[in-house]
Amino acid sequence: MCTAINNNGFFGRTLDLEYSYREAVTIAPRGFEFAFRKAAPLTRHYAIIGMATVENGYPLFYDAVNEKGLASAGLNFPKSAAYPKAQGGAINIATFELIPYVLGKCANVDEAEALLCEINIHDESFSDSFSATPLHWIFADCEKSITLEVTKNGKNIYENPVGVLANEPPFPAMMANLDTFSALSPNEPSKQSDSRGCGAVGLPGDWSSRSRFVRAAFVRGCSLPTENNGISEFLRLLSTVEVPRGCIRLRDGKNVITYYSSCMDLARGIYYYKTYNNPRICAADIHRENLNGESLISFALKTETDIFFEN
Repeated sequence: MCTAINNNGFFGRTLDLEYSYREAVTIAPRGFEFAFRKAAPLTRHYAIIGMATVENGYPLFYDAVNEKGLASAGLNFPKSAAYPKAQGGAINIATFELIPYVLGKCANVDEAEALLCEINIHDESFSDSFSATPLHWIFADCEKSITLEVTKNGKNIYENPVGVLANEPPFPAMMANLDTFSALSPNEPSKQSDSRGCGAVGLPGDWSSRSRFVRAAFVRGCSLPTENNGISEFLRLLSTVEVPRGCIRLRDGKNVITYYSSCMDLARGIYYYKTYNNPRICAADIHRENLNGESLISFALKTETDIFFEN
């Protein structure tokens, strides 16, 4: 369960899980060598910052943005994702390699779309402990968003006019479902106080993928430019789809929570985040590091409650 939004120069997502894989904010500078299982390595590439699990020195990015302002996130797609085997003569990229491969080579969504048309996304796992996760992806810059899905019907790239992605069902079905809520609209100015908020009457409030997609599209459509830097406003949009502990209980007794929410400033290369137990905004700036380096740079997540005392 996850939700991603692209809006007003900011891109981010929620990660909704019942466990952690030791995620860390991770920077891959231009000289870090990305090795690929069945494709030539990237020895020089755009610098990337994002959330990743680093396993055996390799960053498994959940979401990231490169120094040019192209961002991406992979979201769980368990029922529909179907990846082919590697194919001879093709550019074969495994699912865990896709974000660094595309963000390492492309400066914007148009370049990403052209490259994605050439790629065969195959089914190889990273390791026995990290199998090929069933995902679909959103790619975004300051101008537009696209959705990439690989199913039994093949690879499809969709224009994403609402700048939102959730999980199942596939993106066309999500958009068709969104049409059934076309009567929902931002609040109109009114002289009658009891009509405030009526533009959202009928907005679904549960945590199913369909409902989160509709809710995220609605609040994004209602959002207005702010006079400040917009970070708090963006995270407020994501908060409408965050999952409190206890609301999604699994059969093994575990609880799904929004482990973190991220916000990437596409123009400035700053990665902001907050965690479930620490809602204070933390940040890492890609441009404060040596982007010509060769080693990964990681920052452990701030997960302990951090309260500012006035006295």
